[in-house]
Amino acid sequence: MFWLRLVVVLTLVLGTNYVVWRWLESVNWSAWWIAVPLVVAETYSFVDVALFGITMWRAQPRPEPGPAPAGVTVDVFVTTYDEPLPLVLATARAARDIRYPHRTWVLDDGARPELRAQVEALDVGYLVRGDDWTGRPRHAKAGNLNNALFRTDGELILVLDADQVPDPAILDRTVAYFDDPQVALVQTPQHFTNVTEADPLGSQAPLFYGPIQQGKDGWNAAFFCGSNAVLRRDALMQLGLVGYVRETERTVREALRTSRTVLARARRSATEPRVAEAVDEVARAAADALRALDAREPVADVTYRFQRRVDDVASGVVDDDLAAIRADLEAMGEVPIATDAELGVPVVDEAALAALGARDWSPLGAIASVQTLVRAVDVDRAGEAQPVMPVATLSVTEDMATAMRLHALGWRTVYHHEVLARGLAPEDLGTMITQRLRWAQGTMQVLLKENPLTVRGLRTGQRLMYAATMWSYLSGFAAVVYLAAPIIFLCFGVLPVTAWTVDFFARFIPFQVASQLLFLVAARGLRTWRGQQYSLALFPVWIKATVTAAANVWWGRPLGFAVTPKVRQDGAGSWRLVWPQLTAMALLVVAAVIGVVRWSLGYALWVGTFVNLAWVAYDLVVLSVIVQALRYRGYRDAEEEV
Repeated sequence: MFWLRLVVVLTLVLGTNYVVWRWLESVNWSAWWIAVPLVVAETYSFVDVALFGITMWRAQPRPEPGPAPAGVTVDVFVTTYDEPLPLVLATARAARDIRYPHRTWVLDDGARPELRAQVEALDVGYLVRGDDWTGRPRHAKAGNLNNALFRTDGELILVLDADQVPDPAILDRTVAYFDDPQVALVQTPQHFTNVTEADPLGSQAPLFYGPIQQGKDGWNAAFFCGSNAVLRRDALMQLGLVGYVRETERTVREALRTSRTVLARARRSATEPRVAEAVDEVARAAADALRALDAREPVADVTYRFQRRVDDVASGVVDDDLAAIRADLEAMGEVPIATDAELGVPVVDEAALAALGARDWSPLGAIASVQTLVRAVDVDRAGEAQPVMPVATLSVTEDMATAMRLHALGWRTVYHHEVLARGLAPEDLGTMITQRLRWAQGTMQVLLKENPLTVRGLRTGQRLMYAATMWSYLSGFAAVVYLAAPIIFLCFGVLPVTAWTVDFFARFIPFQVASQLLFLVAARGLRTWRGQQYSLALFPVWIKATVTAAANVWWGRPLGFAVTPKVRQDGAGSWRLVWPQLTAMALLVVAAVIGVVRWSLGYALWVGTFVNLAWVAYDLVVLSVIVQALRYRGYRDAEEEV
């Protein structure tokens, strides 16, 4: 740890020196259109390295866990949707044979009768969603887990993906951590058996499932990775109840604010004193209700009192303007208000709130609409199959958001660095890209909806650990600049940097050497080059993930949920998936040729040409992983070739 921390400090000092100098002394403002994006990209990379260094500051293996205590009840969940039956059954059989006493359940979101018959023949439980989910949001894997949580009762839950075959000792090695009553989660690595030594698709992630998770663990920020994890049911249930209360309060607040808007517009047309007083009284009731929520009074009490006051006001004046009320209630048919089939109450969505607030109501019609509105957002989430959702549903990836919310409530998590389940990685480029896109989209959804820097309850170290993971997915934009800058210089001679002198090299080279040294020391001999390649080579995926996640959060555009195929897909046409990378490689080669010609003719400085040719060579080496991925034909074919 001494040497690791020494390298972290050295990297931060040298990086700060370089970035500050770049901003103050070397930006070519006459070519600001490329100079500014380049220095911004370099600043982004420095922050990325700094966050990695902070993560590694506490990266230490945990001591051996004690023996698993007897008598703890455990449910093992095997989640599946459309994976091949033999694959699911192999995992279910291995889960059933885990040594520690437990119950195994297959959670089949595909509701396949043939799977049910074979699972029950293994003496394994089988769960599907009930009719209450019909016509309501399903929330993909998170919904599947939430459905099972309310139909089982084990104190602990081991979550396994359909392809993750567990070791018989997985519970023996993890249950002891829950002797600490504050531990909510124990995450173990994901390891893949169908990955060659070359790992051309970068699936194994030894740096993440090792030093990075150990570093996050040191900050109490190791997070749920979706599978091979044990969770405490009580922690999840607390999370679900807190989420239910917060969501209900948010909905009630929106309804009360909309009520005030409706009443303010109606008040302007209230000419009769008694009617005007009634509208004012309801407006005061809405304001009092909002103040009560601010004072942390129970939502149920606040809504009940408000409803009573509105009902009392309405009953005193309803006979005087019955016709107006009927006319306005008929007009409410224009507003998208659904009726819950089971409860028979209106359910108002955000579009309905906006429509209500914008409409011109008669004074008494406004009071009637407020009555309907607040009853529609009473303490019942009729739009959901389950009012309480323990596993977070705000993202297409449920794992990180769930862990972050657990940490915000004060729970602890553990990363246990021992391979206790073995799964299947993607065997073709298209499947790998689908998987990485979903991970990135889910992470960016969490960032945009619940920014860890502003979430109440998180400690500073935890905020930085979550921010580091989210920050890394913004690298696609920096990658575009790193690819464009040498092409622009070699082809057109445009310098984004004003100094190719000793001032530049004396700052740039030490920082780069220190950064690479940091990765070497932190990795402890692990192979990390493939991961570094893909952080740049998948730049179109990272950009697409950021843009689509923003469109989903800000404008409601659907993302969908693509289950990662567990068998190799047809690779025909895979090159279309990576045409931006192939185009970039072609442009780099052309730029290198043009740059050499320009230098030979005396149109370019030899130092700038040399630096940018070296830069092009590095980019081509990094992007070459895409060519390897295109040629890869799966684990079995690769083994046969060997």
